[in-house]
Amino acid sequence: MGSRYGGLKQIDRFGPSGETIMDYAIYDALAAGFAKVVFVIRHDLESDFRAVVGSKYESRVPVDYVFQEIDDLPQGFTVPAGRTKPWGTTHAIWCARHGVKEPFLSINADDYYGKNSFKAAAQHLMQAGCLPEYCVVGYPIMQTLSEYGAVARAICAVDEEGFLKALVERLRVERAGDSARYVDEAGNAHVLKGDEVVSMNMLGFSPVVFDQLERHLTRFLAVPNRTRDNSEIPIPVALNEILKEGTAKVRVLPTSDAWFGVTHAKDKPSAMETIRDMVKRGQYPSPIWNNSRGDSKCCK
Repeated sequence: MGSRYGGLKQIDRFGPSGETIMDYAIYDALAAGFAKVVFVIRHDLESDFRAVVGSKYESRVPVDYVFQEIDDLPQGFTVPAGRTKPWGTTHAIWCARHGVKEPFLSINADDYYGKNSFKAAAQHLMQAGCLPEYCVVGYPIMQTLSEYGAVARAICAVDEEGFLKALVERLRVERAGDSARYVDEAGNAHVLKGDEVVSMNMLGFSPVVFDQLERHLTRFLAVPNRTRDNSEIPIPVALNEILKEGTAKVRVLPTSDAWFGVTHAKDKPSAMETIRDMVKRGQYPSPIWNNSRGDSKCCK
């Protein structure tokens, strides 16, 4: 919803020819071998979204739309009176069950993840197939912080075999000299080492995850009075529950790719400059989709 950014950053223009960050994500995904795009949106945005965003891709790749409606809930639950806020990222991914029947990668539409990250995720999903061995692409924390304010980050605790043990959510993470720190709910600051690996919601799943997420949603909604406030269900919380159940493993895929996002409006000029530099170095064409038929150089 872009409350800190001040608008819909998913459709804001960042590239030299007016590209969105999502344009680069889809370009990289197609190059890595992904063959379908599913947008999770609000139903009331469908018409405008199809015209402004979806129409760019429909001639290039199969495109589907699913809707994160507040009343799309597990059987037996209804929306409490007065509740208008969406249920969070766990619910958003669960809603994708209407359009996803194969192993898939879930991303934020307003984040740049990098070519190698998509390749690593695609390779893992092809090897894992429909087995419940998921993946999370992990970024060095210092590459993910904003110069203009605190951000929320999910820090990966990783075992000796490279599997995720837990995601530790820190809500106020910021730079502190050459390292980083987070501020806890009591206002106390804690210095981080600076070499932590974090999840930026680039997550690979098999369709088995939908049943697992439904169980978590059911437990969340069953807590008395919880649904009447603005509580959400972040995907790191659901993943931690899945790990505790032992119903799936999650491989952490480290990446050297640069991640960037636009949490704050002041982040935009830096993001635009980074994209311009990548275009100048020949990493992306400009415009990124090179003709009206919908062919892109990545697919030739």
